[in-house]
Amino acid sequence: NMTLLHTTDPAVADTEEFVEPLLTADAVYFFGGRQWRLVDAYGGTRTEEEIRKVLDRGGVIGGSSAGASIQGSFLVRGDTRTNLVMMGDHQVGFGYLRNVGIDQHVLRRNRQFDLVEVIEAHPELLGIALDENTAVVVQRDQFEVIGASYVLIYDNQSTTGENGKFYFLAPGDQYNLATREATRPGRTMSPVDNVQKKPWGGS
Repeated sequence: NMTLLHTTDPAVADTEEFVEPLLTADAVYFFGGRQWRLVDAYGGTRTEEEIRKVLDRGGVIGGSSAGASIQGSFLVRGDTRTNLVMMGDHQVGFGYLRNVGIDQHVLRRNRQFDLVEVIEAHPELLGIALDENTAVVVQRDQFEVIGASYVLIYDNQSTTGENGKFYFLAPGDQYNLATREATRPGRTMSPVDNVQKKPWGGS
């Protein structure tokens, strides 16, 4: 069975009646849109609390587009004016993945350099950028790439420096969030040395 929950009013999201389907849910899926709207509607409410409990009891949380970005602790493209601003007026996500910022549509919309700005400003973060029709399946400290395209990883060290780590992961590749190492079936992957700046002069 599936139940669709939707409100833009945090007062509604904080009621027992609204969260009732979540009490026995074993999965939650966030649709796309603008990620800051999810924060404004559900942040700090019983809904956010009960969704966290779904994960805590072994359930699954997923999402696409904005629904993927909301799952990181840092909210990428959380600006209410435009989704072109990487570090906007909403910077706190729901944090199902801690110390992580998640971007999406990365290759389809030529966004492969955008997370560099975030990681340079917040070197404690790990950047994960998903292309369309592609996902990561996270179990404990490791995830596997599934789907039709690629996932880009921006390490929390100096991504544009000589010691920076930048991974370009294909379906079937795995990444360890604890050791910050990637593996391809049968071998350990080596990171790209650095991420080049945009060739047309942007940063």
